[in-house]
Amino acid sequence: MATVAEMLGVMGTLTSIRRGHAALRTGRVSLAGHVYLVTFTTSDRRRHFERWDVAATACRAMTSPSQWQRSRLLAWVLMPDHWHGLVALGEFDDLSTCIGRFKGRSSRLVRAAHPDTGTVWAPAFHDRAIRNDDALVHAARYLVMNPVRAGLVERIGDYPFWDARWL
Repeated sequence: MATVAEMLGVMGTLTSIRRGHAALRTGRVSLAGHVYLVTFTTSDRRRHFERWDVAATACRAMTSPSQWQRSRLLAWVLMPDHWHGLVALGEFDDLSTCIGRFKGRSSRLVRAAHPDTGTVWAPAFHDRAIRNDDALVHAARYLVMNPVRAGLVERIGDYPFWDARWL
């Protein structure tokens, strides 16, 4: 079946408009009470968080109760060059604003403690709405198993930079 863009004959036009970070925002909707799997990378995929002290600083910033006043962080993992999280969006919160606040706060604290770090996060993020409980379980398992799949540890319990509210 043809897409709306194909039926209207504008596929080339839409493709040229939706490049780079702008493409990530196409169709983004923030719905309070919904859970989103969010992923973002470090600037230039630099491996800032291979250093334990830098990763620990970032984790303190990310898990601070002041960071999560309306929305909730259900599960997360900080990898050497990216972050995954399950975010339950709170009332009156917008996903882009929530993630921007999150990235800004963690960047400021990391740069203050480790001035040699430079720019911490890339400007964009990817999100996927979680539609049901089965998808939530699958996303949580995917997220926490990231360090194992990347070969950083053999067991997730051996990796220090993750958490899930179900534990």
